[in-house]
Amino acid sequence: MELEPTDIKPIITRMKRANGHLASVIRMMEEGSDCEAVLTQLAAVNKALSRAGYAIVATGLQQCLTETDEGLDGVDVKKMEKLFLALA
Repeated sequence: MELEPTDIKPIITRMKRANGHLASVIRMMEEGSDCEAVLTQLAAVNKALSRAGYAIVATGLQQCLTETDEGLDGVDVKKMEKLFLALA
C-alpha cells in the first residue's frame, strides 16, 4: 500500500509539529526543568505521534477500500490489524 503525499500532507504537518515539540522537551530537560512539566509535555508529544500513526492507518484503509472492487474482501485484514496494533 503506497501512501500518496497529497493524502498524508496533514499527517506530515502534524509530525513536523510533534518534532518541534519534542525538541522543546529535550531543551527543557537540558535546562533542568521540573520533572512534572517535562513528563506532561513528553506525553503530549507521544499522543501527537500516536494520532499521526492512527491517521496513517486510517488513510491506508480508505485507500484499500477505494482501490479495490472487492471492498473489504480485497484487504489483508490481518496485515492491517498488525499495523494498527503496532501503535498500541
